[in-house]
Amino acid sequence: MEIKKIIIVVLSIIGFNPIIAQSNSKFVNTFIGTDGTGHTFPGPSLPFGMVQPGPDNSVEGWNHTSGYQFKDTLLLGFSQMRFSGTGIGEMGNILLLPYNENKSKLKNSYFKNSETASVGYYSLLKKDDVKVELTCSERVAFHKYTFPDSKGKLLLDFQHGIQFLNDSLVLESDIKIENPTTISGYCKTKGWVTKKYFFTINFETPFYASKELPKEKKQNAPKYILDFELPKSNILQVKIALSTVSIEGAKLNLTSEIPNWDFNNVRNIAVKIWDEYLNRIDIEASQKQKEIFYTSLYHLLLQPSNIADRDGKYRGADDIISVAPNKEYYSTLSIWDIYRGAFPLLQIIVPEKIDGIVNTMLLHHKAAGFLPIWTAWGQDNYCMIGNHSIPMILSAYQNGFQGFNKKEALKAMVETSTKSHFNSDWELYNQYGYYPFDKLDNEAVSRTLESGYDDWCVAKMAEKLNDKETYSIFTKRANFYKNLFDTETKLFRGKDTNANWRTPFDPLTATSPMNNPGDYTEANAWQYFWTPAQYDIEGMKRLLGGTSSFTKKLNDFFTIESKNPNKFLGQEAMIGQYAHGNEPSHHIVYLYAYSETPKIGQKYIHKIIKKFQNNTPDGMIGNDDCGQMSAWYILSSLGFYPVNPANGEFVLGVPQFKKANLHLKNNKTFTIEALNFSSNNNYQENPKLNNSLLKRPFIKYSEIMSGGNLNFQMTNK
Repeated sequence: MEIKKIIIVVLSIIGFNPIIAQSNSKFVNTFIGTDGTGHTFPGPSLPFGMVQPGPDNSVEGWNHTSGYQFKDTLLLGFSQMRFSGTGIGEMGNILLLPYNENKSKLKNSYFKNSETASVGYYSLLKKDDVKVELTCSERVAFHKYTFPDSKGKLLLDFQHGIQFLNDSLVLESDIKIENPTTISGYCKTKGWVTKKYFFTINFETPFYASKELPKEKKQNAPKYILDFELPKSNILQVKIALSTVSIEGAKLNLTSEIPNWDFNNVRNIAVKIWDEYLNRIDIEASQKQKEIFYTSLYHLLLQPSNIADRDGKYRGADDIISVAPNKEYYSTLSIWDIYRGAFPLLQIIVPEKIDGIVNTMLLHHKAAGFLPIWTAWGQDNYCMIGNHSIPMILSAYQNGFQGFNKKEALKAMVETSTKSHFNSDWELYNQYGYYPFDKLDNEAVSRTLESGYDDWCVAKMAEKLNDKETYSIFTKRANFYKNLFDTETKLFRGKDTNANWRTPFDPLTATSPMNNPGDYTEANAWQYFWTPAQYDIEGMKRLLGGTSSFTKKLNDFFTIESKNPNKFLGQEAMIGQYAHGNEPSHHIVYLYAYSETPKIGQKYIHKIIKKFQNNTPDGMIGNDDCGQMSAWYILSSLGFYPVNPANGEFVLGVPQFKKANLHLKNNKTFTIEALNFSSNNNYQENPKLNNSLLKRPFIKYSEIMSGGNLNFQMTNK
């Protein structure tokens, strides 16, 4: 027996999990996606954590939705919360900026080559000779500043925030200096959402003077300058704890998670926690591939954020304080994005989190009257279209998760699909069997197509619970997409209340509600054509005239030259009309598995990964969108992806490295192996599941979670 295997056996016998002996966190490069449109950030956070302390270069504009851009050298300071990879900014509250009074002109700049980051850690050296280090626990940010001498100054800005449409405001605040080591308080802000946050700030060294700066116009929160006489080490350490509930909740979070001042210990604990998650998948791959893969896994697990306090209390969508089941209440739910690939992947990697996410959705429904659309800090911003909590709930139930009330879930799905609310006008939808553009002159086609998928999911959930009436109603609605099929252009096209097609019709120009209103959401007619294929591939084939026409349509899609591509309209990372930079395209390459030429899809999967993924700051083209872009890469490099995220099936593509081991719950392992793998053998054929030839183009979630082997025979044909 090999030495490595003997060691693993011995570790298992003595009760030590052999996975812990590894450290995949060392492959994470937190700067990937920070340059350009990835909109990620390099600061520390824990998996599903409430806080994300880090540097803010700017609070305005599309390029700074996380507060950070790699190429920037301006430093506003270090705020405590942010989103990863979004197209709109929020959070960025409680800004701290340490500075050297003798070089105060340099307080907003830093040496770019001094920037370092890894899981649970971020550091830079400011040009005024102040070194900044950051780490955190789940709910507490930990700052460490090393000054050049014993005099330290700190700007503390409670007005600061990452802005949405340049209109982020503090509506009200109540902040008190309790003593020279503690400042606590509350702010209510209006940005992408209107939110309340409570906090307590602890200083290891007391400040000897504080000065409140004069308030500017529209400023409803204070800014302070604090002065410190530092110990011999010239180090100032600060802890900032947050809560959605109360100052007492923030203080509980602080004393429970970081009761002492051992910065390195907190940092080391963060690494151990990340390794526990990142070590759940092992791959045999190149250094570059490992960096891209484990950074993608890291980005995936940053959210959703558990915003419940340590005692389980949270503030819901109705502004009422409640106690969450199992002390879990999740927000930063970018649902339009993550329902596609990220949520199915989370069910494989972190199944222990899934019931908590679903229960959060059901609690939101109770408070708001409909399932969440896109939540931040527990509040809905109603961003994007559709009601895609619905496929997420069906996906969880389909895959065997039982930690939520299934009848309550169906009730929430039905009410969300029948009681009109923001972006969902069900009376209009039911009256015409589509959204007519003369009644809804923005995203009418996209809303119809995406609602059709949600309707299919409601029907399937009703079928599973033997609700025949609901099944019948929503099965009919799931076919509404056919009402917008134009037999002349063979695309889905806007139609008015008199059943007249929109003219003129330009199928190649993308539209977007914020900067180019039209019938499609950050996409064009070609990209949205494939939306119903998520759940009705056979119906799509019939519309087109059969499998041959379906295949030709796919080939045309990937080869028609793009027209006026614009990253603000989702048109980036283009191959023909395929736009990898935005989510509506993500499943389309896998439709080749149902065509006459499945290996053409494998060719494009290779091309997408090779062309649009890298282990550099600009190595992500398109917003990561809370882990969805990362999830596409992880799943595709393993060799499969969910065309229909709610049916428990993962369509086979082509693996990108020799071997992967998925360490699953109940000590099971699912091994994926690419036989005869090489740089030339880019195609797979004759896949085998547990040594039996797969006669279908997909594997099931249940088959993965049961453990076993998936083998691909690689070839250059």
